[in-house]
Amino acid sequence: MGEEIHRGSFSQQDFEIFAEALQQQTELLKSWFEEGVFSEQQASGGFELEAWLVDSKAKPLAINEQFIKKLNNNLVVPELARFNIELNGTPQILQGDALHKLQTELEQTWRECCVTAQQLDSQLVMTGILPTVQDKDLCPENMSQVLRYQALNEQVLRLRQGKPLQLDINGHEHLKSTHYDVMLESAATSFQIHQQIPAHNAVRYYNAALATAAPLLAMATNSPYLFGKQVWEETRIPLFEQAVELGGIGGAAFGPLRRVSFGSGYAHHSLMECYTENNEHFPILLPLVGVESSADADNRLPHLRMHNGTIWRWVRPLIGFDKDGTPHLRIEQRVLSSGPTIVDGIANAAMFFGLMQSFVLSEQAIENEIDFSVARDNFYAAARDGLSAQLTWKSKKLSAQTLLKDELIPLAMQGLESLGLDKQDIEYYLGIISARVETGQTGSRWQQQCAQALGGDLQAMTMQYLEHQQSGRPVHEWTLP
Repeated sequence: MGEEIHRGSFSQQDFEIFAEALQQQTELLKSWFEEGVFSEQQASGGFELEAWLVDSKAKPLAINEQFIKKLNNNLVVPELARFNIELNGTPQILQGDALHKLQTELEQTWRECCVTAQQLDSQLVMTGILPTVQDKDLCPENMSQVLRYQALNEQVLRLRQGKPLQLDINGHEHLKSTHYDVMLESAATSFQIHQQIPAHNAVRYYNAALATAAPLLAMATNSPYLFGKQVWEETRIPLFEQAVELGGIGGAAFGPLRRVSFGSGYAHHSLMECYTENNEHFPILLPLVGVESSADADNRLPHLRMHNGTIWRWVRPLIGFDKDGTPHLRIEQRVLSSGPTIVDGIANAAMFFGLMQSFVLSEQAIENEIDFSVARDNFYAAARDGLSAQLTWKSKKLSAQTLLKDELIPLAMQGLESLGLDKQDIEYYLGIISARVETGQTGSRWQQQCAQALGGDLQAMTMQYLEHQQSGRPVHEWTLP
């Protein structure tokens, strides 16, 4: 979806031409899996961080065009709404001081962004949902002037046959809203972790990412409020699922498989199963890519990658290419909120990388110990209840807090050690996770307790959140008023 397109309206012929190219590239990808052409390089990791531009009252400020132009940094790009931006990082081989390098680069980019924001009388904040955002802010006038977003809006409504998008979330409070555009999606901002994986173990990596999504999310919830109401510990999850609510082809247009979902199952033999499902089940949303058709271009699968970019599994496989052109496989872990701080985000990434490695090296595949339906139920329980969620893990049921403390943090430590990451960095980042889990103070928990102490004033709470975020201290150290 990051690829820009050249126009926003499409003819039937556009869809037919795209469908033919997509079919050819799906067959080409299938041959790559069968012939084993994917890169076997050592695992590497990267990220995408989405953030908000806000004014002096911590309200969304729709100025990302001016901001991006003034900043002039190709690591920072616009997002769906004019008050959102995305920061990218350089992937690092997961060894030595890779975690420190990820943090250092992100901090440098963030500092540059903050200076530019100040020059435009604004501030930057990273949080899953901005507590001060109002329903009226999510309007077409605040959509970024980028063709792919305008086209996305048009095509989602086309596939929904003009039916409005209905937000209906039951949590601590009941939230309902109706929208005739996709701008609800822009209220959900995330820290997406990418891990390039050795092809021979791709199935185990993908399945481990699914099974561990619940505890990973539980320890990092950071979006309890939407439109002034307290909803789930991680309200981003139901928000995004309902913001682009589309099903599959034909009679299944509003059917059981959704474009935003936890997925339909584990992978069994190869990640090709996901791309086959994409091609067979989901209608084409954006039938254009920003490249000219040629043999070389087709070998980089532009149509297939564009199509995959419009199917938002919470754990998503991606195709990329090494510097020498060799195709590689990546896992995109999409479950985590933006924020509360950069160091919290890198600690979350460390936890993810460590768990993935540990479960892939285990003699027993995790998918043989935790059914997919259990992993899915765990995921939504974690989104609703955070660290207090009751998760089913192998043969027992226990709180996410207990599971993380007693079992998963030690496993992540083993995984990071086996990757050859610096011991001092492992202890530092997983120490942050341990302290957060021990205290129970996630971003969501802090927001709720702070708002309560301030008599429910979410604007005042957001201002304090921003002040703590600017201190750089991890969220478990944040104080309450």
